[in-house]
Amino acid sequence: MPYTDQGWPNLPAMMLARAREWPDKPVFRFWRDRAWQRLNWAEFAGQIAALAAFLRAQGVAPGDRVLLVSENRPEFPIADTAIMAIGAISVPTYVTNLPSDHAHILRDSGARFAIVSSTALAKRVLEGAALAHGLDGLICCETPPEAPGLATHLWANALATPADPVALEAETHLIASEALACLIYTSGTGGAPKGVMLPHRALLANRRGVLPLAERLELAGKPYLSFLPLSHSYEHTVGGFLLPSYGMEVVYSRGADRLVQEMAEIRPAIMTAVPRLFEVLRARLLGALEKEKPIKRWLFDRALLRGQQRMAGTSLGLFGGIEDALLEKLVREKVRARFGGALRALVSGGARLDPDLAAFFIALGLPVLQGYGQTEAGPVVSVNLPWANRHESVGKPLEGVACCIAADGEILIQGDLVMTGYWGNAEATASTLKPDGDDPRPWLHTGDIGELRDGFLYITDRKRDFIKLMGGDMISPAKIESQLMAEPEIQQALVAGEGKAGLVALLVPAEGQEASIAAAVARVNARLAIIERIRRHALTAPFTIENGLLTPTMKLRRRAALQERATEIEGLWD
Repeated sequence: MPYTDQGWPNLPAMMLARAREWPDKPVFRFWRDRAWQRLNWAEFAGQIAALAAFLRAQGVAPGDRVLLVSENRPEFPIADTAIMAIGAISVPTYVTNLPSDHAHILRDSGARFAIVSSTALAKRVLEGAALAHGLDGLICCETPPEAPGLATHLWANALATPADPVALEAETHLIASEALACLIYTSGTGGAPKGVMLPHRALLANRRGVLPLAERLELAGKPYLSFLPLSHSYEHTVGGFLLPSYGMEVVYSRGADRLVQEMAEIRPAIMTAVPRLFEVLRARLLGALEKEKPIKRWLFDRALLRGQQRMAGTSLGLFGGIEDALLEKLVREKVRARFGGALRALVSGGARLDPDLAAFFIALGLPVLQGYGQTEAGPVVSVNLPWANRHESVGKPLEGVACCIAADGEILIQGDLVMTGYWGNAEATASTLKPDGDDPRPWLHTGDIGELRDGFLYITDRKRDFIKLMGGDMISPAKIESQLMAEPEIQQALVAGEGKAGLVALLVPAEGQEASIAAAVARVNARLAIIERIRRHALTAPFTIENGLLTPTMKLRRRAALQERATEIEGLWD
């Protein structure tokens, strides 16, 4: 099956070409009517063409922005591709958004049309539209809510529009690579979300960069289990376009609570995850281990020890090598079986993965690969490879990506993957994209601090998230928080201390572990430099998506959390 980039000018041209080449191959698997259903490439293309024709009939024109609000299901990529195929701009947004969030995005993007998966989500979008400029039209996969003065349509009726996928494919070749494919709004960890303008060339550049990995892993025909939200830039690019274009079947998970069961059932070849999921999976493994007999716990510990010794390059010797081979059969194969037994890559992104957490899974034989990216860069910048995996790093930059470190340690990125800018925000664009002499391609100032060693990129912290102590010391809170959350007793952590003599922390305990928190903090402090140690701590309520303190991909909204829990933090200094 060919992987080669065939010079497609844009994403819909690529997807429709693949549909013509592979009409009978499955592209999506999804749970509906209490069973797994499949959609093949020919059906996918037919629905794209029908929806594109319907959108045109509703007056959606090239350059128009269309809001897209849906869980992970086939309707999302169908709508996404159809919007782009007529030269319009897709604006994916999270299903967890409040009406006020929708209002901000509608006002900022100027979107006048929306495609929504459910009646409940449509109601929330309409509440947001009432706070903004309203909408001209809305398509809903379920019965749309009553909306006087608004043209609402059923998804099924839109798909009944006569259309020719082959003719639409020919039209897509008139859309330039530099044209905007989508506006992806940042998760807002540091303020109001900004609309990142991603042209087709940015996502196609990511595809070219990931191509060597896909070829060597022979991913064609293998399942990919998708559960990160498609509205997030990573899943939107990788799960929405890259992996299907390599011939993988995208299987939409029913949710994080069923993920372990689905891994065993689907047997995915590749998965993507955020660090929080790795923390949960480790806690489940260790929790299950506690119920086992002592001999099984001892074998597990030995497998972990021997695996970590191999990672460190330590010679195991004759006896150790024999023991390690036995542990491969007795322990690691069983651990891999819990994850389906067919994983070729388990990629972590979205936030820093603690090296000890990565080492835990790698030592047990799971191919955990940490990567790095930003919405502003397509979003994939770098990734480790199974055959070149330095788990403390985020891997080597993709082919075609120029990366350098500024004098202040900031990571700078240049290449076709870089965004056009922020929608309607020239000031933010100018502070993030900066020219380099006569080169027409600007450098993206990532806001992340890091270093390059032997071609591998290492992330230290967010530039703006450093804590400056009273004595002038600069501390990375992310580093300390990740070490705290690596302890099984601690579920979440928020470190503070700006302008103070030392650091304090608000901690969310794991279930039933409230009394053990002090011991966990003491263990972490023993590994930290004196100025990094937690002087005082207190228990706090969980940080959640619902209370606005986590992004939809489980990243802490640091500024918001510090502001909301300010009284609790100040109490630690009394």
